[in-house]
Amino acid sequence: MAALSTRVPPASSPFSPVPGGVRLAVRLTPRAGRARIDGLRDTPDGPVAAIAVTQPPEDGKANAALESLLAKALHLPKSAVRVTHGGKSRNKTVTIDGKPEDLMQQLSDLLSGAPHHG
Repeated sequence: MAALSTRVPPASSPFSPVPGGVRLAVRLTPRAGRARIDGLRDTPDGPVAAIAVTQPPEDGKANAALESLLAKALHLPKSAVRVTHGGKSRNKTVTIDGKPEDLMQQLSDLLSGAPHHG
């Protein structure tokens, strides 16, 4: 029997595979000077992706900006990225649709490098 080749992220990763995609833990900063992905941040609940957007946290504007920024950075359609938990909190869970192995590699590269500006 062949072993599964699904790459499992380290325990200190803000993302994990789910059926049909990846789940990402995010700490969002609204009303920032510019939209950017700042890499990883340690929190008491574990590591998160630190992301800033320029929109205010009103009427879902910051969440929509987060989804758009991640979709653009990952070269995905906006419909593939959605906030699934924490809609009114700075701490969010984002679900990204796609092939988990590819998405985990893209996220690893994106979060380990220098800040990415949207």
